[in-house]
Amino acid sequence: MKLILLGAPGAGKGTVAKLLTEVDGSVQISTGDILRGAVRAGTELGKKAEAYMKAGDLVPDDLIMGIMEERLQEPDCAKGFLLDGFPRTIPQAEALKKLLEKIGAKLDFAVNLDVPREVILDRLTTRRTCSNPDCQAIYNVKSNPPKVEGVCDKCGSPVIQRDDETEEAISKRLETYNEKTAPLVDFYEKEGLLLNINATSSDVVVQTIKEKLGIA
Repeated sequence: MKLILLGAPGAGKGTVAKLLTEVDGSVQISTGDILRGAVRAGTELGKKAEAYMKAGDLVPDDLIMGIMEERLQEPDCAKGFLLDGFPRTIPQAEALKKLLEKIGAKLDFAVNLDVPREVILDRLTTRRTCSNPDCQAIYNVKSNPPKVEGVCDKCGSPVIQRDDETEEAISKRLETYNEKTAPLVDFYEKEGLLLNINATSSDVVVQTIKEKLGIA
């Protein structure tokens, strides 16, 4: 399957992507992952991207598209790919369309996870993350708390609330999403590729996608 996963922060894109990789071996690709991968591999594009990242600047679209072109042609993408949180803007979506035509890949759908704002706020403000950078296990104080309060089950490090997961920070992230990324829903609707799913359960989302693709 070749899908784009759209949705606000906390809509569940990462969880859905992980479940879908188990369906047919498609690979989950996020911009952050491919940038870090290119930097680790020391590719020419990776070195250029690293300079921006070290300076705390956004990596320009043309550089991201170059790295994306390399990534989508790697052998593990032959079975399919799930673009998690990319594209983020209309210019990126237009560049991706040209790139996919160039490499002969055809999207199945752009899946929009339509989750109510109050559900997102509840999910993210109750999320806790292991403070150990090598672990980063994720918990939820309501639905999936650590066995010992404030302590990671896996490595024993303190479990914290990230600075970008306070209610104020999340509201700001949602505003940015609505301003810059939400227009992609209209873009893909006009392209005839939009699959809008209004569900808070990741399992329901995965089942809906499988049905649309005719996967048993």
